[in-house]
Amino acid sequence: MAPPPRPHPLARGKLAQRASDFLGRAWERGWLPPPDLDPDALWALAAKSCGPQAEAAEHGGRSAEDVADFRERLARMIASLKAEADLNPLGRVMAWGQLSRQVKNRLAFGALWRDKPDLLATPLAPPIIVIGHMRSGTTRIHKLLAADPAFSHTRYCDAYHPVPARWGLNRVRSGLELAMLGLINPWMQSIHPMAPAEVEEELAWISAALHHSIYESQWHIPSYSAWSESRGSLPIYREFRRILQTDAAHRGIAERPRVLKVPAFAEDLATLLSLFPDARLVLARRELGAVLTSAVSLAANQMAVQSDTCDLAAIEARWQHKIALREERIAAALEGWQGPVARASFDDLNADWEGAMANIYADLGLALTPQALGAMRRMMAASEDGHHHAHREQLARFAGAR
Repeated sequence: MAPPPRPHPLARGKLAQRASDFLGRAWERGWLPPPDLDPDALWALAAKSCGPQAEAAEHGGRSAEDVADFRERLARMIASLKAEADLNPLGRVMAWGQLSRQVKNRLAFGALWRDKPDLLATPLAPPIIVIGHMRSGTTRIHKLLAADPAFSHTRYCDAYHPVPARWGLNRVRSGLELAMLGLINPWMQSIHPMAPAEVEEELAWISAALHHSIYESQWHIPSYSAWSESRGSLPIYREFRRILQTDAAHRGIAERPRVLKVPAFAEDLATLLSLFPDARLVLARRELGAVLTSAVSLAANQMAVQSDTCDLAAIEARWQHKIALREERIAAALEGWQGPVARASFDDLNADWEGAMANIYADLGLALTPQALGAMRRMMAASEDGHHHAHREQLARFAGAR
């Protein structure tokens, strides 16, 4: 089903407005308690499932530095939310839901690694990492590479529900979650199409350690963003690697190179490469004005659901800063990098995706097999009628309204 017209970047779906209004009334009249956005309360709630082993679970598989980093990040994140984000009732519930899940998963992973430390010794094949700005063609490159049966990839259900579960429950939870998200935000699938078992980036895995990227796309938290950007990201990427090893071992795919992609990798490329020194890189490029326009559209769509006071100019300024920061950090990280690097432009992919992919494989020293090319063609054919085409129409409408 096609999404309804999106008349403005800060448009909000009808159900989101109704849900926020209902929650506000329910809190005012005492029908429901408002969620407790407090670090201690979130820890206490998550610890119930671990009982007296909660402290051991928090430390399971992690250094003292990594444990302390998460604690400080959570406290600073919540302080920034309270002081700056101006969340509406729905936004407060969504923030509580995301952060409470991260603390719960933090303990669940720690308990798993304490009981099965061999998971963290899982050897990983050299990954292929797609680097580039949000909206620069990284998703298309990622999915084309992931179609190659010689490689492995992350699925949505494993990205957003990363703690291993039996009987496909993570896939069921993901399906329900995406259905609810589609009701609340009818334009999300046109901006970033998602499905439970489909290829997904690993943004949720760095968000699990409270990297700022997913959160600043939803909430106005400039003090947290600035602090996190300036802080070393090694604890975040050590957690990321632990989750990657666990997923690879659980799914039995550790021997195949994983195709990884998160636009925020650009901010932390030097740190990422220190943990994956055998990686192959693919750099996606697009004209920066087009990147900015599309990034602002995505962030505005996310933020409008959760705050009634979004400022489009502030969102644009934030993403101008992000693009400049990421450009600077990519260049710095690549200065001393000796590993394989391929480059692909957005326009080249549009004009001749097969030729662009052949060049990527050649630059990385990889064989583009007939099986891989056939899988890519099927993937591209299946995407012809995808929801993502609606986002181009939205951007054209916004540009025409200026």
